Amino acid sequence: MPHADAGISKLAVIGAGKMGGTLIRALVDAAVIEPGQIIATSRHTETAGDGSRRLGVEVITDNRAGIRGADVVIVAVKPQVLAEVLDEIGGLLEPHQLLVSIVASATTAFIERQCAAPVPVVRSMPNTPSLVRAGMSVLCAGSHATRAHLNKAERVFGAVGRTLVLDEKHMDAVTALGASGPAFVYVVLESLAEGGVKVGLPRDIATELAAQTCLGAAKMVLETGEHPALLKDAVTTPAGCTIDGLLALEEGGLRVTLIKAVVEATLRAGQLLTK
Repeated sequence: MPHADAGISKLAVIGAGKMGGTLIRALVDAAVIEPGQIIATSRHTETAGDGSRRLGVEVITDNRAGIRGADVVIVAVKPQVLAEVLDEIGGLLEPHQLLVSIVASATTAFIERQCAAPVPVVRSMPNTPSLVRAGMSVLCAGSHATRAHLNKAERVFGAVGRTLVLDEKHMDAVTALGASGPAFVYVVLESLAEGGVKVGLPRDIATELAAQTCLGAAKMVLETGEHPALLKDAVTTPAGCTIDGLLALEEGGLRVTLIKAVVEATLRAGQLLTK
């Protein structure tokens, strides 16, 4: 069966919102697990009903009931309500259950303190391109999580894109670059498309050209292993048009602006739990 690869008999997703729903749809589409093996929760009856229709899985409003019998519990709520959710389920979680948190800013130590038992916790930060199986998820292990727990989490998130395992000290930076990063790239992509419109291309053509160009450039970096600067130089011929465009980018401060965007998002990522 497809789900055997991930070793999950029942998956509970606490919080069937944007990211939780994205992950559910991606996991089902990738045949990691079947809809009947998933139960999700939502805070309100109305959103639960809508979520059930939208996602094709059972969505309930009772977090305690949701985790019952689940071998993997994914917590996908807003940082501001995490403590409330852990108050509900922390005393019920058992050591044989794997708790995976995709809550920005929430450390594994914080989560472990809210659990009555020594529950294995894996912290993960996926991003929204998981919906099209082009996600980037970074994981780290809590004090009770073993390599086997990380392997199970990696198999889950690996079905929706690439995965990395890093030390937890990097997770705020990962949140900024990996999770917020797509928004920054969309601004770049939109701007490139607007440039195409400015020089006479139809908008739909300009958008497709910009999107495929960004996709191809990213794939070149990942598949060749070359530094982006070397790949940039390979495109930039002497006295050609590319160098003129690069000069305009440097004059506009694009490089420094993007660096600052990641730095600012990193600082904010570490504050979400308390703000």
